[in-house]
Amino acid sequence: MRTDAPVASRQQERTLAVNSVIRNTYLLLSMTLLFSAVTAGVSMALNLPHPGLLITLAGYFGLLFLTSYLRNSAWGLASIFALTGFMGLTLGPIISHYLAAFSNGHELVMMAMGGTGAIFIGLSMYAFTTRKDFSFLGGFLMVGIITAFLAGIGAYVFAMPMLQLAVSGAFILLMSGLILYHTSQIVLGGETNYIMATVTLFVAIYNLFLSLLHILGIFGGDD
Repeated sequence: MRTDAPVASRQQERTLAVNSVIRNTYLLLSMTLLFSAVTAGVSMALNLPHPGLLITLAGYFGLLFLTSYLRNSAWGLASIFALTGFMGLTLGPIISHYLAAFSNGHELVMMAMGGTGAIFIGLSMYAFTTRKDFSFLGGFLMVGIITAFLAGIGAYVFAMPMLQLAVSGAFILLMSGLILYHTSQIVLGGETNYIMATVTLFVAIYNLFLSLLHILGIFGGDD
């Protein structure tokens, strides 16, 4: 009895499913990045104030939970655009601050954008071409992100510039690890929901950009 045909069929189905997740993830990621850029631009054009830490965290985690809850329905798409649009609105005032506070603010923003793009593309290509399994990073990333997040809140509340700098450096490393980890999960079939895959990569890109911008502002900003 031949068993290779069913095995080949299952392998083909798995490959098609993985390719579908990859295609949908990066299409949706491109759309959400563009939408977030538009909302950031609107926020800057209207000179909207930053909503503050509490509203930002409440909006982010609330919409993140909603997106996760709706991830298997069409409403999940609406939710992810609400999440990324909200994050764009909170990003606009931050960019406006750098443009106003530094004479080379435009250069700092462009350098942060270029650095973010280079890191994301480089790490993504590495994960795609090598097809290595980075699942061993999962536990470390979870603990590291929670620790850095709490340290960041403490640095913000108690106005500790050196701790803020350390947190930004840590977030660059952690978000780079998250890109590697989650991209490998997508490529190897560990992540099967393109909405959640998009959310994770978007959050990594967002935090990577903010962390790079903060560090560049400290070491390269001209008052």
